[in-house]
Amino acid sequence: MEILKDQRCFGGRQLRVKHTALCGPMEVSVFVPPEDKLPAPVVVYLSGLTCTPENFTVKAGAQRVAAELGLIVVAPDTSPRGANVPGEDADYDLGTGAGFYVDATQPPWSARYSMYSYVQHELPVFIEANFETRKDERSIMGHSMGGHGALVCGLREPDAWHSISAFSPIVAPSQVPWGQKAFKAYLGNDEATWRAYDACELVQRPHAAKILIDQGLDDEFLERELRPELFEAACERHGQKLEVRRHEGYDHSYYFIATFMEDHLRHHARHLLGVVG
Repeated sequence: MEILKDQRCFGGRQLRVKHTALCGPMEVSVFVPPEDKLPAPVVVYLSGLTCTPENFTVKAGAQRVAAELGLIVVAPDTSPRGANVPGEDADYDLGTGAGFYVDATQPPWSARYSMYSYVQHELPVFIEANFETRKDERSIMGHSMGGHGALVCGLREPDAWHSISAFSPIVAPSQVPWGQKAFKAYLGNDEATWRAYDACELVQRPHAAKILIDQGLDDEFLERELRPELFEAACERHGQKLEVRRHEGYDHSYYFIATFMEDHLRHHARHLLGVVG
């Protein structure tokens, strides 16, 4: 592990680190709470389209509450960087910054774009090997494309994650333009293969914990790309406990995320630490 930044924050440490993964060199932001709160459980945050590990770190305001609760908060990158895949920098919603948390099966993407395996398997091993964690105690959340990733990771391997939450998630990628574009490129034209990365399909095997979703009603992507009502209907059909909170006047930005970040961290702390309130 290479430490790129190490800064004091609310009695803990905000780090940016680099390590080697199967998809190539990856950078990760890690907040470590004060020493008297260690070892600590882990909350992984998956960012949305175009983001780097620092969007969440600088804008979401998670550190104060994470320090209070005693949570290690991990924010990985959204894709490999500099993979030299033809066209990876042509569009904001495909390639660099847009890994969609899937394991690509189609060339040329399949050589490096394995973000599902990275988040689900490699990243937890790396964090546990390098930080004072409570072993196998972790939860996951995310925003937009990262909300999609959090739902997929949590529902596909529910025993690996104590709880799941999301801000403005893409809940039905098989049915919306962002997801369809990414899935065709990364997974091919056989839509049956897309189901493994679609929360509305995966919720047929419910997670034991209630899922928390916050959605702004002034979100410019709400009706075209996000479609939370589709996930609500799927959860109702299959018995998944779900709370969707809709907020007048809030959009898709980090101002929205920062407003409700504390609620999400406390949601995960209840499942990881038994913290009430």
